[in-house]
Amino acid sequence: MKVLTELVHSEKPTSVALGYFDGVHRGHAAVIGEAVQCAKENGYVPTVFTLMQSPRTILRGEKSKNIITLDEKLGILESMGVELVYLMDFAGIKDITAEEFVRDIIYGCFNARHAACGFNYHFGAGAKGHGFELGEMCGKYGISVFAKHRITMSGSPISSTRIRECIVNGDIPSANEMLGRLYGFRLPVIHGRQLGRTLGTPTINQEFPEGLVMPLFGVYATSVNVDGKEYCGVTDIGMKPTVGSDRVLIETWMPDYSGEELYGKTIDIRLLENIRAEKKFANINELKDEIIINGRQAKDIFDMYKKSVQTS
Repeated sequence: MKVLTELVHSEKPTSVALGYFDGVHRGHAAVIGEAVQCAKENGYVPTVFTLMQSPRTILRGEKSKNIITLDEKLGILESMGVELVYLMDFAGIKDITAEEFVRDIIYGCFNARHAACGFNYHFGAGAKGHGFELGEMCGKYGISVFAKHRITMSGSPISSTRIRECIVNGDIPSANEMLGRLYGFRLPVIHGRQLGRTLGTPTINQEFPEGLVMPLFGVYATSVNVDGKEYCGVTDIGMKPTVGSDRVLIETWMPDYSGEELYGKTIDIRLLENIRAEKKFANINELKDEIIINGRQAKDIFDMYKKSVQTS
């Protein structure tokens, strides 16, 4: 997959999906999948136009609270069959009018024959262009448009905003359902205090990355991928109130793992369910007892998850 950070003209015609696509949830996947399918059927280049940062960080000065990292987003796009990504700095295009965006970028730069977007897609200066108006504007240049209607869960549209709210509140099953896959992190393992070793529950530590939405502090049942094999994980996300920490850490114990040290390796951890909120214990022994209990709880959740995957 080729990633361009400049508006370079595509010599080949494209079918392009338009959106920020934070999380690449089920609604996003429907838009991107339609653009990819159209490309396959017509010999176009399957393309995505997206942004380096959320427009809100530029327009409103908000702190970035993405669901996934940019690297993960690009990896998901590639796995969906996207061959070309235009990854733009929003600050450099925010003043382009809706008409200019269609004429100069979708038509002039992307050489698009087809465009796809979500029901709530906005474009152009001041976000004055709406997704369902895109068809009329693109029609002037012979570009067909697919605007995906909302996909709902529990009576409300699936959205990145809803998913963030679920993550903040610790409702991981709902977040996973809307994403269409497991929410989590792919991060390098760093050195910790090795307190877990003294407790008989050795852990791997990962530093929570900047720019992502912060999950509810607490302990989660997780699926941990080590060299292609899945292990049950007991993952604590937070500030370690019993022993103290100067930053947010992701600390994971794998009860069934007995392999090599993982320092420096990039390990993928996917959250299944919140077991309990963060808690300060009176002493280390209380903490150790609770970790063992959480391990049994996590194993039950992990086993149910594996059975559901096998039967789906």
